[in-house]
Amino acid sequence: MRLLIVSNRLPLNGVQQDGKLIFEQSAGGLVSGLSAYLDLLKSTSAQDIEYVWIGWPGITVPDKMQSEVKSVLVDLHASPVFLSEKAMDKFYLGFCNKIIWPLFHYFPTYTVYDKEYWLQYQDVNKIFRDAVLEVIQPGDVIWVHDYHLMLLPSLLREKLPDTPIGFFLHIPFPSYELYRLLPPVWGREILRGLLGANLIGFHTPEYAQYFLRSVLRILGYEHKLGQILSQDHAVKVDTFPMGIDYQRYHSTPTSSEFGEDMQDLEQLLDGFKAILSVDRLDYSKGISNRLQGYKLFLENNPQWREQVVLLMIVVPSRVGVAHYQQMKRQIDELVGEINGRFGTFYWTPIIYQYKFLPLDSLLAMYRQSDVALITPLRDGMNLIAKEYVAARTDQTGVLILSEMAGAAKELGEALIINPNNLETIAEALQQALAMPETEQKKRNQVMQQRLKRYDVVRWSGDFIQELLQVQKGQSQALPLSRHKQTLYTAFHRADRHLLLLDYDGTLVPFTDNPDQAKPDRELLDLLKELTNTNTDVVIISGRDRATLETWLGFLNITLVAEHGAWLKRRGEQWRLSKPLVNSWKRQLLPMLEIYADRLPGSFIEEKEFSLAWHFRQANPELSAACARELMDGLVAFTSNVDIHILQGNKVIEVRNSEVTKGSTGLSLALTQDYDFILAIGDDTTDEDLFAILALEHSWPGGLAPKTFTIRVGTDKSQASYFLPDYREVRKMLQELAARKDIINEGIGVNA
Repeated sequence: MRLLIVSNRLPLNGVQQDGKLIFEQSAGGLVSGLSAYLDLLKSTSAQDIEYVWIGWPGITVPDKMQSEVKSVLVDLHASPVFLSEKAMDKFYLGFCNKIIWPLFHYFPTYTVYDKEYWLQYQDVNKIFRDAVLEVIQPGDVIWVHDYHLMLLPSLLREKLPDTPIGFFLHIPFPSYELYRLLPPVWGREILRGLLGANLIGFHTPEYAQYFLRSVLRILGYEHKLGQILSQDHAVKVDTFPMGIDYQRYHSTPTSSEFGEDMQDLEQLLDGFKAILSVDRLDYSKGISNRLQGYKLFLENNPQWREQVVLLMIVVPSRVGVAHYQQMKRQIDELVGEINGRFGTFYWTPIIYQYKFLPLDSLLAMYRQSDVALITPLRDGMNLIAKEYVAARTDQTGVLILSEMAGAAKELGEALIINPNNLETIAEALQQALAMPETEQKKRNQVMQQRLKRYDVVRWSGDFIQELLQVQKGQSQALPLSRHKQTLYTAFHRADRHLLLLDYDGTLVPFTDNPDQAKPDRELLDLLKELTNTNTDVVIISGRDRATLETWLGFLNITLVAEHGAWLKRRGEQWRLSKPLVNSWKRQLLPMLEIYADRLPGSFIEEKEFSLAWHFRQANPELSAACARELMDGLVAFTSNVDIHILQGNKVIEVRNSEVTKGSTGLSLALTQDYDFILAIGDDTTDEDLFAILALEHSWPGGLAPKTFTIRVGTDKSQASYFLPDYREVRKMLQELAARKDIINEGIGVNA
C-alpha cells in the first residue's frame, strides 16, 4: 500500500537563500502526528511502507526552478503543488481565511463573500487534483486533509472511481443554520465535493451530525448510521478524535536547551504559581476572554495578588490580515492595563511574549506551569490541552478547558468552562489554584491513560483501516461502467430483446412535483430508436395510466401503470392485469390527509388502485419523523387488509398486494421467446423485479435468457449492476440503440 497524503502545505518550508531554495522540516500537529504513524508502519512492517505527501512548498517557485524542486523533493517523499502568489492570496488568505475559517468558527460577521475568492478556490482544488493524478499509481490510498481542499475528493472521484479516498476536517463543521449562510451554489458544491470521499472524518460527533444535517437539508441525502448512499458510491461519516504523539511530550528531552529553559523558568517563577496560556493569534482562541477572566480573578481574589503569574505566549499568525492586527492591539492593551493596574515593583501579573516557541521551550513551560488556561471560543480539537496533560510527568497540574473545544469531549476530568462567561473563568482559576495535589493526580491519571491509549498513531491507523473497510464493503452490485462490454456483447448476439424500464428516477430525474417529470424530446427519440432494434420496450411504473397514456401512449411500447395493476400492450387498450378492489382507499385516505395537512409541502396522489403520500418538497427532518409515524400507523391499521405498504424515494405508497412489478415483469418476459432481458429501476418496488428475474425456477425448465438487472444509485440491491443516475442510464441505452460494432470475441459473456 502506498499512502498519498494531500494537504494545503507540505511538511517542509521552502526558503530562498542566495538564489537557491532550501527546504526545512516544518512543525505542526498534523505533520508530527502523521510522521509518527508512518514511522511506526515502517518499524513494524517487513515491507517498506511508501508514502508521498502532496502540497504547496510554502513559497512561490519560478517556472525555471520547478523541475529541480520536484527532483529534490522526491527523496523527501514529497510532491510539490506550485501556486502563484496571486492564487495563494485569493485562495488561502481569501476564501480559506476570510470565508471558511470565520464562518466555520462561528464568526459570520467576519466573513467576506467575494466571488473571485470562490473561483480561485475552485481553480486551486483542480490544480491539486492534477498534482495527485501525476503521481497516482494502482493500489494507492488517498487521504485529503482540511478545509482548503473540500472540493478535491469529488474532483478525484471523477477521475479515480475505484481508488479509496478519505477526507478529514481538522476544524469544526458548523450547524446548518450557519452553513447555509454560504451562497447556495458554494454550499452545495462544497458538500458534493466532500461526498466524493469514501470516508469523511470529524473530531467530534457534534461536527459529524452538523455535516449530516446540512447534507440532508441542502442535498436531500439521508443517512443510515452515518452512511450516505450517493449517486455512485457509499460514503461513511464518522468521528476520529485526533490524538498526539504521547511519548514525545511525556518523555524528558535530553537537549541542553531543555535543561536551560527549565532552570530559567524555575528562577523566574520562584515563589509564584504559574498559569500558562499558549495559543496562535486568532479570534477563535478567546485570548481576550481569558485576559478579562484573569483580570476578574485578580479583582475578586486579592489574596492571590503577588502569588500568581500568567505566562502568556501568543504565536504570530496571518500577519497582515486586518482582524488579526486589530486583535493583536487589543491583547497588547489588555496586558498593559492589567500589569499597570495590579503590578508592583516586585511582581508582574502577566509575562507576555509574542513569538513562536520551539518544542523544548514549550515542554519546559508545560512542566513548570501549575495551571493551563485554554479557552477557545470555538476549536476543532485543540491539541495544546492534550500536550499539557501528557507533559505532566508527576501527574500534577490543572487543565482549565473551554467546552467549545473538541478536546473537551475527551478530557472531561479537566475543569470545563464556558469561555464567554468571565465569572466562570475567574472561578475556575480560583478552584484550580486551590486544588489539592491528590485531586490533581486523580484527574490527570485518567486523562493520561486515555491520551496514551488513543494517541495520534491510533488515530491515523483507525482512519486508514476504516477507509479500506468502507471501500471493501461497497454495494454488492457491480458498477456497470466496468462491465458494459459484457452487456453490449450479449445484446448484439441476441435475436429478441426485452427492456423492462422504470420511469421516475430511472429515465427522468425526480422533480418536486410529479407532474413536472414529463419526458423530453431526447427520451422520446431514444425510446423510438430502441423499438427499431428488434426490441420490446416496457415502461413499468408506479404512475397512473392516464399520465402514462398522455406522455407515452403514442409510442410503440408496452405501458404498465400502478406497479402492475394496469397493462397496455403495444397497439392494444388498457386492461386490468387481474380483478382488483379499491374500497380500502376510503378508509385510508383520511389518515394520509392528516399527514398532508401536518407536513407543509407534502401532498396526496390518488390513483385508481393505490394512494401515494409525497413529501419531496417538505422539510427533510420533519419528513423523516412523519414518514416513520405514518408507516407505523398504516401497518397497524391494515394488518387484516390485503394491501401492501411501501416506502420509496420521498414517497409512501399503499397499493393492492396482488400486483407487483416482479410478477408483472415476469409474465411479460414469458410471453415471448426472449434471449436477452434488461431490467432497470431505482426504487424499492423494482427489487421485486430484480429478485424474480434472478430465480431459476421462474423460467420453464430453469433455462433463463441472458438477464441483466441494474439498480440506479448505490443502495443495497438484488440487482447485478448499478449506474449512478438517469443520465448514465440514457447514455447506456443510446449506445445499445446505436448497435455499434463493439463485440470483442475475446470477452466471455458470463453475467
